Amino acid sequence: MLLPKDYLVFWLTGRLVTDMSDAAGTSWLDVGARAWSDELLGVSGMRADQMPDLIEGNAVAGTVLPDRAQALGLPPAVEVVPGGADNAAAACGVGALADGQGFVSLGTSGVILAARDRFAPDPATAVHTFCHAVPGRWYQMAVMLAATDSLNWLARAMGADAATLTGDLGEVPDGPGRLRFLPYLSGERTPHNDAAIRGGFLNLDIADGRAELTRAVLEGVAFGLRDGLDALSATGARLDTPLVIGGGARSPYWVALLATVLDTPLALPERGEFGAALGAARLALSGVTGAAPDALMTRPPVARVVAPDPALVAAYAEAHAAFRAAYSAIRNLP
Repeated sequence: MLLPKDYLVFWLTGRLVTDMSDAAGTSWLDVGARAWSDELLGVSGMRADQMPDLIEGNAVAGTVLPDRAQALGLPPAVEVVPGGADNAAAACGVGALADGQGFVSLGTSGVILAARDRFAPDPATAVHTFCHAVPGRWYQMAVMLAATDSLNWLARAMGADAATLTGDLGEVPDGPGRLRFLPYLSGERTPHNDAAIRGGFLNLDIADGRAELTRAVLEGVAFGLRDGLDALSATGARLDTPLVIGGGARSPYWVALLATVLDTPLALPERGEFGAALGAARLALSGVTGAAPDALMTRPPVARVVAPDPALVAAYAEAHAAFRAAYSAIRNLP
């Protein structure tokens, strides 16, 4: 049973392996023990000897086979390192390895990732708890399914581009709007684990236009991420000035809104290449040189830190409470 990247490792080296972070997403791994679970495999009618060997994401899986090296124009004995799952690699790219380190991603989906020094699952929160791609570390994620996807949906419906919609709002929010958006366009993960729920607008008024709809969408995504942060906090995870990354981070308004809704400062990294691609390169470098992950996987330089607006924190907390209550109110509507 191989994941796509692991088949590529097999094709290159002839060895059947997977890394701990990707294995953690299969539901067949004992994530705390970092070993295949005989119990979980048995439920699927499988055995541990049918599974690839487990290695860390920064371990050398093997060297490229001579015929593969020749076909690819590579020198002999090139070493292959398995890398990690997408968010594990992104965490390596932004230097999120230890408790307190992490990021908020305003991408197609929304992710709040917190690195952990120990295994601390809490299934009731719907927070994902995975092995990290480096030894002796784990990470937890709160995931919402439609973050910038919600804004892109509105942009398509309005016949405008997302940057124009957010740009029309200016750079600084001035408090929650009356209109409320529920960002469950594809169901929701954290904290609901609900594939059937769908989104909507509440409190629509005949005077509402493009700006009001855009504002509501940005707030709805921010409130959904606040749900995720609360779920993460319930597991004991913490975030000390997390980085904010992803396409949505290009909107000053959205970042300022998110900092106030989450009631935590957010760090904007300087422009440059970081994230999953850099994390994969760092895992390879650690594997072939033996360098310690903590020495290689450092945080990128920060351009500026966006602080919550203390004058608006209470108002957004009240609006978030109304947003949270709306989920149960619409859950059983026909």
